[in-house]
Amino acid sequence: MARALVPDYSQLLWPTIEAVQALGGSGSIDEIVEAVLERQDFTEEQQQVLHGDGPRTEIEYRLAWARTYLKRMNLLVNSRRGVWALTERGRLVQRDDIPRLRAQVVAQLRDEQRAKRNAQQAQEVTGSDEQQIDDEQDWREQLLDVLMSVPPDAFERLAQRLLREAGFISATVTGRTGDGGIDGLGIYRMSLVSFPVFFQSKRYRGSVGSGAVRDFRGAMAGRGDKGLLITTGTFTAEAKAEATRDGAPPVDLIDGRRLCDLLKEYELGVRTATRVVEDVTVEKDFFADL
Repeated sequence: MARALVPDYSQLLWPTIEAVQALGGSGSIDEIVEAVLERQDFTEEQQQVLHGDGPRTEIEYRLAWARTYLKRMNLLVNSRRGVWALTERGRLVQRDDIPRLRAQVVAQLRDEQRAKRNAQQAQEVTGSDEQQIDDEQDWREQLLDVLMSVPPDAFERLAQRLLREAGFISATVTGRTGDGGIDGLGIYRMSLVSFPVFFQSKRYRGSVGSGAVRDFRGAMAGRGDKGLLITTGTFTAEAKAEATRDGAPPVDLIDGRRLCDLLKEYELGVRTATRVVEDVTVEKDFFADL
């Protein structure tokens, strides 16, 4: 697919602001991406364009650039937990202000580059925004690459293990051919009530469309009304709408980002080490009083 199908990051600056406004002034990356997709009415074809070889889509990548520029424009701030929020300036900004503010940031970056004495130092400046984007995705992309390399049956067993860790009292991988795409069955207990949940795990680079959700729901027909669809990729806005369509059994969706976060939470192949950093300040007054 041609990348020309996807708007440039500069065309996504105002839609990102509108999305955060619609979310009440703040939102997670996933919420913001989903809100932009819904409001801009991107086609499934546009949503499935990969950035390079994936796993990120080109829209996700360009939205990451948009957030970075909006932060430089002092319109958005982000916390360590990945929640982005409008600043006071961001709450007051108008659409017509965006081109001027972006031009100021571009000029500032250009001046910073000129201030460097050699090409290597200039590369460090131009790479600073790229590094912030990479920081959002680095460990997740590494994990998703590993997941894409494991055998299909191993990925199904991982999904089974994840369900058990998440509180399912049982989880069975069916692995039967002709099972309509159902990979397994889990039993989830909530207080005094337990119910079956069918699951399907799809290793996929790019976006899973609405057709996959409909096919999975069709395979569940007459067998149960709770479904869980897990993918290493993302879901299109149409797939998310289909998953919660009125009158149809709901299908819960876990995309690649959420899957990575769950594996991290339950420490399945992901180890988190806490680093302690010292802030050392020299108190000159102490020495002056000696």
